[in-house]
Amino acid sequence: MKRFSSLFLVSLLSGATTLGAYKLFMENDGLLSEKKSIVTTASPTFIRNVGLGAETVDFTAAAENAVHTVVHVKNVSYRTVNNPMMEYFYGYKGGQQQAQVGTGSGVIISEDGYIVTNNHVIQDASELEVTLNNRDIYKAKLIGTDSKMDIALLKIDTGSKLPYATFGDSDGVKVGEWVLAVGNPYNLTSTVTAGIVSAKARNLDQKGIQSFIQTDAAVNPGNSGGALVNTRGELIGINTMISSMTGSYVGYSFAVPSNITRKIIEDIMEYGNVQRGILGVEGGELNSAVSKELGISETQGFYINGVTKNSGAEKAGLTKGDVIIRLDNTPISTFTDLSGFVNTKRPNDVIKVTFVRNGKAMETPVKLGKNEFATYEFNGLQLENLNDSDKKRFNVNYGVKIKEVATQSYGELAGSIILTIDNVKIKDVETASEILSKKQQNEMTKIEVLNKNGQVERYIFR
Repeated sequence: MKRFSSLFLVSLLSGATTLGAYKLFMENDGLLSEKKSIVTTASPTFIRNVGLGAETVDFTAAAENAVHTVVHVKNVSYRTVNNPMMEYFYGYKGGQQQAQVGTGSGVIISEDGYIVTNNHVIQDASELEVTLNNRDIYKAKLIGTDSKMDIALLKIDTGSKLPYATFGDSDGVKVGEWVLAVGNPYNLTSTVTAGIVSAKARNLDQKGIQSFIQTDAAVNPGNSGGALVNTRGELIGINTMISSMTGSYVGYSFAVPSNITRKIIEDIMEYGNVQRGILGVEGGELNSAVSKELGISETQGFYINGVTKNSGAEKAGLTKGDVIIRLDNTPISTFTDLSGFVNTKRPNDVIKVTFVRNGKAMETPVKLGKNEFATYEFNGLQLENLNDSDKKRFNVNYGVKIKEVATQSYGELAGSIILTIDNVKIKDVETASEILSKKQQNEMTKIEVLNKNGQVERYIFR
């Protein structure tokens, strides 16, 4: 009995000890409680991360809306093919008309049949044909184009209301955000691929005015002009090109942002052409190496190396050496950031420019100028874009006009047209300034000029 009592007492004490330890460590702020808290915190985070995966994002609603707004675009052009044997033996000079067919995609942007696509999809077209997702076919009319941003606007008349894409805010798109690329490349029905936004403000143009959204959603030839949409089905870009050595998709594709696209088509519909405003500054983006060379502390932003005479930037007091870091609420790190923002604005729009001068951040409102009257000065030559009367008078569709000459030695050049600089055809002042601004002091520059008498002359500047 005594032995039983001892065993009972030991068991009781062991149980009490176990219960006390449980109360101490599990229910209070003990070590085991802390370990349990870590697991609980990590679990929701883990689940939330998994929720970002493609398998848990519902693309179906966005895809269902988008596929009915994307169309197939067929471009028919004609060229004359000569038969050298017929010409040699029979003197036949007529040639034979041969049809060439190109295809792409487009996006319906209004219920009455306006369609946006790429300029390269409809370039040189004699006939345009659009096939809707329901297989209905309509002839299309070209309303206008912007070759610099590769956008074109078409119109079809169906007699009924059409489904159309709703524009989203491309400035609000985040890198890593899921997107869908929708196209109709094979004239079957619209196809959908998914990916993420890989980068923003990508520039693939030598003049630096383009600003693309880069994505890894699969885009192949024929998808050009199709829609890039977010998971809500909003249009955030127009797919325009791929980066590939083979001509097929290998990992990256590019889209014109919706904010730029919308501004272009609104200009075409309202004015008949694109109203492109200019800030009036020249320069380049900063990095640590450039900043060290310039002797400044800022390593991000757009460094102003020159200000265009009579531009909004000059009138607002911006000078050489200022570093633009923000336009309105948009941070500026590269030239593409700057040009992408300005491309969404029109002449006479006023924007707030935040810049750094002598280490101090400052703000000033700048009224954008009109691109047609943009000027650039080089070696005493003041250049400006050609107007319609200049083009008609000289029978040219490219070049820049020498408006004024500051030096007597080249006084005869006033009123002439610069056709090429260093063998590069000059389309406008932007092209000329891009080439000339990169010239080093005393570096040779070759210029081909069409003088006031219609004769081509060549000059070398140093």
